[in-house]
Amino acid sequence: MRAALLLVPIVLMSCGPVSLPQAERACVERARLAEKPKAEVFIGINNKGEVLRGGSFGVSTDYLAGRDPAAVYTQCVKSRSGQFPTRSYTEFPR
Repeated sequence: MRAALLLVPIVLMSCGPVSLPQAERACVERARLAEKPKAEVFIGINNKGEVLRGGSFGVSTDYLAGRDPAAVYTQCVKSRSGQFPTRSYTEFPR
């Protein structure tokens, strides 16, 4: 019981705001998913000579709702850090 009570403050501290640069980096990916779906395909051979293949496809609800990626980015940074971004979404390399 005491151990559980000691963990409560630690868990609550992890829910707090993150640094602005950290929020900006995390939110760029979310904005990119709002801009277009993401697809990845891979094929390779492991050291046993077996062929490995696979892929993934991701689409966000922001994309399906037709939200502006720049607005998604700004709102995400604001909610994660409590501050407005210092760089706009369009300033990040693609």
